[in-house]
Amino acid sequence: MPGIDESLLEAMRLQGARGASVVDWISGLALGAVGDAPGGDVEATAAETAELARLATESGALALTGRGPGGPPDDDSGGPSGKEPPVQDLIITNADSYHLLRFVTTTFDSTVFVHLWLDRDEGNLALARIRLAEMADRLVLG
Repeated sequence: MPGIDESLLEAMRLQGARGASVVDWISGLALGAVGDAPGGDVEATAAETAELARLATESGALALTGRGPGGPPDDDSGGPSGKEPPVQDLIITNADSYHLLRFVTTTFDSTVFVHLWLDRDEGNLALARIRLAEMADRLVLG
């Protein structure tokens, strides 16, 4: 099971990856970063993306689970860990890039997400989203 550094290096192997970081969305601090950051400042990027993550997870409308007929079960099992975040990921599209924020599921109340900055012309958004989800599922914090 890879840690933060190994996971970030794995993210950077995705075609079109410009930069990646693991961020705590409560404090806004980058727990690890590799590659470039938009604007050149890793900590400023971490703080700004943390703000987006907080808004998404605390928003009642965005955090709806779709439970009910045909939706997920009404228990809190949330898969293997039992602490499924209310939002799985966010995708922000710019003129020349994508920003993918994938929330990390842990056995404790996780407030961590992985941010991948992907070049729009070189990267494959669908593949990056799948690989980022797999990577976040394997990520070991601690």
